[in-house]
Amino acid sequence: MKNTAVFGAGSWGTAIALLLARAGHRVFLIGRDEEKINTMKNSKENTYYLPGVSLPDNIIPSSDLQDIYADVVFLCVPSHAVRESCRLLKAYLRPGCIIVNTAKGLEENTFLRLSQVIAQELPGHPLAVLSGPSHAEEVGKDVVTAVVVASQDIETAESVQDLIMTSKFRVYTNRDLIGVEMGGALKNIIALCSGILEGMNSRDNTRAALMTRGLAEITRLGVALGGEPETFYGLAGIGDLIVTCTSPHSRNLRAGRALGSGKPLNEVLKEVGMVVEGVRITKIAYELSKRLNITMPITEQAYNVLFENLSPQEALVELMMRGKKHETENKEFLGTTNNKVTP
Repeated sequence: MKNTAVFGAGSWGTAIALLLARAGHRVFLIGRDEEKINTMKNSKENTYYLPGVSLPDNIIPSSDLQDIYADVVFLCVPSHAVRESCRLLKAYLRPGCIIVNTAKGLEENTFLRLSQVIAQELPGHPLAVLSGPSHAEEVGKDVVTAVVVASQDIETAESVQDLIMTSKFRVYTNRDLIGVEMGGALKNIIALCSGILEGMNSRDNTRAALMTRGLAEITRLGVALGGEPETFYGLAGIGDLIVTCTSPHSRNLRAGRALGSGKPLNEVLKEVGMVVEGVRITKIAYELSKRLNITMPITEQAYNVLFENLSPQEALVELMMRGKKHETENKEFLGTTNNKVTP
């Protein structure tokens, strides 16, 4: 048994705490909202973010940052809060403790991957990233799930694998930190678009085309930044893409569905009530693709719908009437190593 801590007591942080508790570890589930933490202590349930799942005795809800002093710390906050969270926690971390990031996104303006942000703020700490098709609502209820843990140091990845793997939660390791992070971040754009199509009453053919071509442009940008092509055909790529584009648990899908039915963005975000990562990453990926001259037509049209007042119907026509292409145009790009670039 290890002492572990989860920073971020939302739905995913609570699901990770449950996973660690089931694996036999003592877990401090740390949140900043003292009222919600006290409610969790009293009710043994996160009624606000993950209702219907009882918290066992080896999960200790806490608002005390000193409880972050653990062997392994899971960072379960939205992507935009990663840098601030690292700065907040730095003074309380045990020397050499492993940091496991679960957020999916890129940092606005810098275009940094979140592992790069964490490395800047918490130097000297072994770092891993957890990704893959894993909705909190299902992990919390112990539904059979498979994920990937990535780290540039394979021993770090294997340590996390040993920590959280159970008969219901299978964990693979991967050295391709870049590919795993980019797959997890960019799939939210396609999930948002999948919801938009659903809101427009599009059918299966259309959404299948979206996911397939979406994977092509996710791979194109990910490989340009140094990711390995095969990673995008694994759990952190196509696996996460499928579940986020199809699951009723997906916030990006729900937000997209409302946008596709004609609701304005500010109203949609208010209705969802939680962070919709697809909106932020669409803007970041669009700007990055222009900077690097990477073709991302779905991302571009998603940007136009979100920020340039283009209607979803017009965006779909723009995509369908683009210049003719070969389906395997990625093949030449992916096989050319000098296409890898730095933002």
